[in-house]
Amino acid sequence: MKKPLLQRLDEGPVICGEGYLFELERRGYLQAGSFVPEVALNNPEVLEEVHRDFVKAGSDIVQAFTYNGHREKMRIIGKEEKLESLNRSAIRVAKKVASDFNDEPLVAGNVSNTNIFNPSDHSSKEKVRLMFSEMIGWCKEEDVDMIIGETFYYLEEALLALEVMKQHNFTSVITLGIMAENILEDGYTPTEACKILKDSGADVVGLNCFRGPETMLDIALDIRRNVSGHIAVLPVTYRTTAEEPTFFNITDKKRTACPQHGRCFPDALEPLYCNRYEIAEFAKKAYENDIRYLGLCCGCNPAFLRAMAEAVGRNTINSEYSPDITKHFLYGKDPTLKKHIQDLGNKA
Repeated sequence: MKKPLLQRLDEGPVICGEGYLFELERRGYLQAGSFVPEVALNNPEVLEEVHRDFVKAGSDIVQAFTYNGHREKMRIIGKEEKLESLNRSAIRVAKKVASDFNDEPLVAGNVSNTNIFNPSDHSSKEKVRLMFSEMIGWCKEEDVDMIIGETFYYLEEALLALEVMKQHNFTSVITLGIMAENILEDGYTPTEACKILKDSGADVVGLNCFRGPETMLDIALDIRRNVSGHIAVLPVTYRTTAEEPTFFNITDKKRTACPQHGRCFPDALEPLYCNRYEIAEFAKKAYENDIRYLGLCCGCNPAFLRAMAEAVGRNTINSEYSPDITKHFLYGKDPTLKKHIQDLGNKA
């Protein structure tokens, strides 16, 4: 029997690889802009490979790739009739991958921001509730281990998702996306919102997406100081700053070409990546402050995820391939390396 999420968190860090949208777009199997996870139907073998790579890099959770796989997104691209089959396929791919590992990862269903929620429109709330109900209902029928509700920028929308999760007795992780104003769109601070979610029965609360390590950590630490239980942090992997706190409006001062829409987000962010050592440092600081649910969102890749896992003491399946510069022909320390070649290192 699998060890449940809360027991794992009580015992130490839990790593969660997210960011499937950007990783699959980077691999050429998902369209930037619409960002709909059709890969679960069209190329499930590619999705399986990404899940497998993330587990080998240290992820303890295989998150079914249904982010943006909700009724509203499927309506926009004219494929609403494929909604259920996409969701079920994504869950089955995740379960297949998890079952292939001896220390079996948890399988998480996923719901997220719907982008139609309107706090002043009761009908929108009912539509959102129905969207969550059908997706979480399929998760129940497919027998996932837990549900992740992510990237909510309205507290009330997050509470609707939590309500449906509780109706189905799921272990729940609820993470919020905080835009540049440092508050949710219904006026709550991140700490206030996480406290309300925790008091409403969420098992794990915290932050994901929008912000990189530099602009997420302080908010997460304030949540940790003021909210009981386990806290989650899953930043994007880009160098956001106090002046540009989210990746939506981050700029690249050195770019020589510009996408038609004029922004780096979402498809010209490559020069703005953190490096793996910055990701590792973020993970260390978070874990030292008793934030145990650690992961990465948009921009996640196996090397970054492995660096995060190793930074908190984990040895991953693919740790045998972690960097070892001692063998490098220019910068290594191996005594058999040729000195006249290594002398080229500073002018290479």
